[in-house]
Amino acid sequence: MDKVIINSYEEFEKLVGQQIGVSDWQEISQERICQFADATLDHQWIHIDVERAKEESPYKSTIAHGYLTLSLLPHLWTQIIEVKNIKMMVNYGMDKMKFGQAVLSGQSVRLVASLHSLTNLRGIARAEVKFSIEIKDQKKKALEGIATFLYYF
Repeated sequence: MDKVIINSYEEFEKLVGQQIGVSDWQEISQERICQFADATLDHQWIHIDVERAKEESPYKSTIAHGYLTLSLLPHLWTQIIEVKNIKMMVNYGMDKMKFGQAVLSGQSVRLVASLHSLTNLRGIARAEVKFSIEIKDQKKKALEGIATFLYYF
């Protein structure tokens, strides 16, 4: 699916209630998991100790931090949509976020997103995006929720 290009608030508004797009698959490597552990100081063995995870984990593998999966949302979102003529975009909040299934080291994820709502706040567009992060070849999603982004025009 091609990236959606938005040039105005009015164009953005036409997408309310529609699926905007699907990102490319993004692999979650063990190296990325370890880097995230270092950045967040969350060195729980289930994430970083490959040998112990093979033996003791119910997954028989290390798993990505849930917040690592969540942190990919802005990057994957920019693969789906580009809003032009803005000063900046900021993450504003999360609602109804649920982790559905662990992402194993080496698995790939992608974002599926639709525009839930759009509100004009005097030059700021408040976009609520219903999203799911899917795991390649898995039925259950890694993560679902509603992300709110503010676009400053």
